[in-house]
Amino acid sequence: MKLRFGIISKLLVWFFIPVIIFYITIILLYMDVQKIVHISEGIISNNTKIALNSKKMIGNLIRMEENDKKYHLLKKDDYFNYFVLAQKEFEVNLVEILELEHSGMEIHQEWIQLYKSYQDFSATFKNLREKESSASLWLHEAVTNEWIQIISELRAKNEHDIALATTTLNSSSQKSARKAMVGLMVSSVVCLIVILFLAYSMIRPLKKLLRGIRSVSHSQDRISKTVNIRSKDEFGELAGAFNDMTLRLMEEERMRSDFISMLSHEIRTPLTSIRESVNMIIEEVMGTINNRQRKFLEIASIEIGRICNLLNHLMQVSRLESRAIKIIALPIDISSFITGCIHQLKPLADTKKISVEVQLAPDIPGMMGDPEHLQRVLTNLLNNAIKFSDPGSRVILRVVSNKNRTKLNFSVSDNGPGIPEEEQLLIFNKYYRAKGVRDHMDGVGLGLNISKNIIKFHKGTIWVKSTVGHGSTFGFTLPTSNEQ
Repeated sequence: MKLRFGIISKLLVWFFIPVIIFYITIILLYMDVQKIVHISEGIISNNTKIALNSKKMIGNLIRMEENDKKYHLLKKDDYFNYFVLAQKEFEVNLVEILELEHSGMEIHQEWIQLYKSYQDFSATFKNLREKESSASLWLHEAVTNEWIQIISELRAKNEHDIALATTTLNSSSQKSARKAMVGLMVSSVVCLIVILFLAYSMIRPLKKLLRGIRSVSHSQDRISKTVNIRSKDEFGELAGAFNDMTLRLMEEERMRSDFISMLSHEIRTPLTSIRESVNMIIEEVMGTINNRQRKFLEIASIEIGRICNLLNHLMQVSRLESRAIKIIALPIDISSFITGCIHQLKPLADTKKISVEVQLAPDIPGMMGDPEHLQRVLTNLLNNAIKFSDPGSRVILRVVSNKNRTKLNFSVSDNGPGIPEEEQLLIFNKYYRAKGVRDHMDGVGLGLNISKNIIKFHKGTIWVKSTVGHGSTFGFTLPTSNEQ
């Protein structure tokens, strides 16, 4: 079973690549944001609490010392109560700081040592109260100063921790911003690469298919090329179907060409015998004939001649396609070459009272080619121009060379009905006749095809320029003797 990786599958795969990169970026940003939030919460809930409680504890110690002195001096119970209240607040603030360790914060060991020192004081104070001893102070000034110094140092360390956390917070924010920028850039680049790759992977086979389709619809030659698309998707299947169709068309074209060639050969011999027999009767070799008989025999001879010309054209097309034609390159004098072509068509031009004007550039270079075949090309173009021009009009034959004198340009212009633009690429195809002349003009659509192939064998190009209602210009370009 062959693995088929279709267009939709490719689109989904290439779609998910930038999506995955985008979500990875989002996840990394989320983790950084969580880290920033954790640091911020630590600063707000822990370090800020330590700063506030330590400040309160210093105030509590100062009030305890003041009330202790006032009580021992004045012996008023109010100062004792104030002392106890300040002591309880000090203990509460200290315990709240110690409890921060349970939330995951690492507190300095000095807080624990301070708590142990406070517990010793608390036990001593309890014993003094039970003995109702008031001879000395409960909280000595040295202890108070020591505790205040410890708390102040811890406050300084806490501020330092806040500064470090703020620095870490700022660094994490910058890293997050950089990651977001990098992720955005990577996602954008990947998206661009994906778009370009998808466009390339789709446009390339489409262009190949388009060229192949155009070669079928507009080809002036036998179809001979297939489309090479190796992908295993729908484009590959379409190319395979197109190639099958092309091969069938090529085979049918070959069979038709062989049939026409065979038929032309088979008909030509009996047709020649019929023509000679008719001519012998017209010449009264077999006996005298009356005028009426002669008239019908002459009509038959003309029609037989037309059939012979058609067969000659068919055989010539067959030889051109099989490349059996032989081109004998000889020096050609342009002036004599043109005169000979016009002389052949003089009776037709005189019948329609059409003048053929020759515009030959001075010092025109000569050329090498097969005079017989090239004469057939120019005669065909002139014949078409005269045939499609209005009676009494003019046909212009121009011959010019390029600046380097390496190319000769022959053109034949008429004032006929013109050719629609959509048909100009088709008129050089075999058997094609323009829609406007099919019903009232003789011909089988082989003349221009034969001319095209002859010019092609001479390494030249043939072309047409036409505007409906303003006539047509047919021409061909050949290399001069200088280039050859």
